[in-house]
Amino acid sequence: MVDVTVRGAGIFGLSIAWTCARRGAKVQIVDPFGPGAGSSGGLVGALAPHVPENWNAKKAFQFESLIMAKPFWTQVEATGGVSPGYARLGRLQPIADARGLELARAREQTAATLWQGQADWIVRAVDQIGAWCPPSPTGFVIHDTLSARMHPRRACAALVAALAVMGIEVTTDAPDIGQVIHATGLAGLQELSTAFGKTVGNGVKGQAALLRFDAGTVPQLFADAVHIVPHADGTLAIGSTSEREYDDPSSTDSALDDVLDRAMRAVPVLHGAEVIERWAGIRPRSKSRAPMLGAHPLHKGQFIANGGFKIGFGMAPKVAEVMADLVLDGRDVIPEDFHPKASL
Repeated sequence: MVDVTVRGAGIFGLSIAWTCARRGAKVQIVDPFGPGAGSSGGLVGALAPHVPENWNAKKAFQFESLIMAKPFWTQVEATGGVSPGYARLGRLQPIADARGLELARAREQTAATLWQGQADWIVRAVDQIGAWCPPSPTGFVIHDTLSARMHPRRACAALVAALAVMGIEVTTDAPDIGQVIHATGLAGLQELSTAFGKTVGNGVKGQAALLRFDAGTVPQLFADAVHIVPHADGTLAIGSTSEREYDDPSSTDSALDDVLDRAMRAVPVLHGAEVIERWAGIRPRSKSRAPMLGAHPLHKGQFIANGGFKIGFGMAPKVAEVMADLVLDGRDVIPEDFHPKASL
């Protein structure tokens, strides 16, 4: 007996399957390429919030998901015994100029309200931080305590292990049974674009690198548009590019070299660290730039969860919750801008 078929074993598909199973549903997961085979098998894992201002449904949804992340991943690890590498350690960002400093100080106040006292956005002097701090032209950095890190591959592996304990495996082929959710990433967006004769979503190439460098338990950095994320296993991820035009979706090139150079300038202590992996992948981006959640535009009576793009891992706990609400209980609490019609 199967109540829910999830097509796609990336972060959205696995998280939705996990949440549905925890609510008592019989779930099967189908992915011809296996778990974490697409962009969910990347390296960076920066779970970082949008700027705390001009509040909207997308920012509120992301905030709620980032707050949900600790209990979500704690339960996953406790069930399956595999660590996703999750830790809410915050983030440091250098402030480039006087205007940026003015904006950052104003956002201290908006964060106090919008983040409901559950996290802080604080301007701090560089000399208050210590050695693990990027150079800053103004001598100040933004320190937010909402950002978290995880290792994307380990997070997928943790979900697979937890689902296995519940008797759920990822299979390469199976018929649609019960409620069907398509979490098929780029292939799903391409299917929609072909069917509607226009761009409903597209793929954006990202390149990243993994260094052998144990920074310890420190915040992630965002400097010169580069994410620098220390992982729990003694590695450090650097990324990523955003390439709408590309020839080879899986190759790395000089664009990644540039990212590495910028990271080294921002954090000179990284010079000489061994690059143990170079990665490239295509991230699914909906036309609206928000996750695409709700009734599937093509497959009547079925559902879609797609378009995680750069924020998929941070959005996953809340995406899983609202999709389970919709599929299992018929309760639609998905933000209007996330419904597929926003991208059609």
